Amino acid sequence: MWSLGQTITGIIIALCAPVLGALADNAGRRMPWVVVFSMFYIVGAAGLWFLMPDGTFLTGALIAFGIGLIGAEFTTVFTNSLLPELGPREDIGRISGSGYAWGYAGGVSALFIMLLLFVEQDGGQTLLGMSPLFGLDADTREGTRIVGPFMALWYVIFMIPFALWVREAPRARKPGGVRRAIGDIVIVLRSLPRQVSLAAYLGSSMFYRDALVALYAFGGTYAVLVLNWPVVQVGIFGIIAATTSAVTTWIGGIVDARIGPKPVIIAMILVLMGVCLFILGMTRESIWGIPLAEGSTLPDIAFFICGAVIGGAGGVLQASSRTMMVRHANPNKPTEAFGLYALSGKATSFLGPGLIYITTTSFGDARLGMLPLVFLFAIGLGLLFWVDAEGPVDPQESLQ
Repeated sequence: MWSLGQTITGIIIALCAPVLGALADNAGRRMPWVVVFSMFYIVGAAGLWFLMPDGTFLTGALIAFGIGLIGAEFTTVFTNSLLPELGPREDIGRISGSGYAWGYAGGVSALFIMLLLFVEQDGGQTLLGMSPLFGLDADTREGTRIVGPFMALWYVIFMIPFALWVREAPRARKPGGVRRAIGDIVIVLRSLPRQVSLAAYLGSSMFYRDALVALYAFGGTYAVLVLNWPVVQVGIFGIIAATTSAVTTWIGGIVDARIGPKPVIIAMILVLMGVCLFILGMTRESIWGIPLAEGSTLPDIAFFICGAVIGGAGGVLQASSRTMMVRHANPNKPTEAFGLYALSGKATSFLGPGLIYITTTSFGDARLGMLPLVFLFAIGLGLLFWVDAEGPVDPQESLQ
């Protein structure tokens, strides 16, 4: 059901994001779109509260998550398009990396608050040994379920600085509405065969970002199915991954600014492929055929380390990918560019979850579900051969 929900949501995002981006560029303003789709996220996140431990409202929760994810992805299209206006070209890598670093720092803070003050362990107490805050009922897992409304409120609070201080450059309004926006996208798509670097990059990022998102989405599920982890341990896993992401993404942004995004992207894909291959050979009883003593904690330690590496490499990969897209974007149509970037990230978003589902159910082994991700990363890596590290010589040639 989770795979199906991710697939349906991904298709909706893939179909709508490019048109919305072109529509926003023609309308001349992006901030109103940020507000509208932020409301999608807030409503979707808050709706997770209604999921009960016995599975009641499961379908509704999946729909709520889909609404929230659509809101988050569409909002990101418009906020990403503001990136080129935040500094000179040579600083974009550093700014992108710092932005992701602060995002992960916020994620770590939120996870700490949830685990320490709200999420019930088996005994009904939080990690601090107290009952969930505000008298939330541990028997119905209200401390865990509050994560939805909590994140909705968290989002509202931390979007206030964005609303107060981020300003978009004025742009002329172009008539034509949705019809013109669709026409612009058709023109861009037809021009891709003549823009080898851009087409190769969109194709490359389509595959490696799909693999990364699937790795993020199913990491916790994998830990539960293969290592029998409880939800609190999965939460700690998330904290470790997000902490390393915050640090490495900030460092990665500095490296990106010095050597460019392409070598950073290549290095991070290789790291993530290595981690996936390592996980493939790990069970509770052995690691790549080497038997472990009964009750050994080595698999837990190893998976925590893998989570740290996945978080760190994945964060850097996302930040540098955004920098590379800026280098390929027409400065006059940045939102259209990031709409296509969202399309490339979602056009095959069903592949990762779908291949994990097919492989896992075919072989009856959740470990083997990681194998298709290695191939998706490899395809993305291969397509980078045709990507110009600096983008087009004339930026006006991009996404015309």
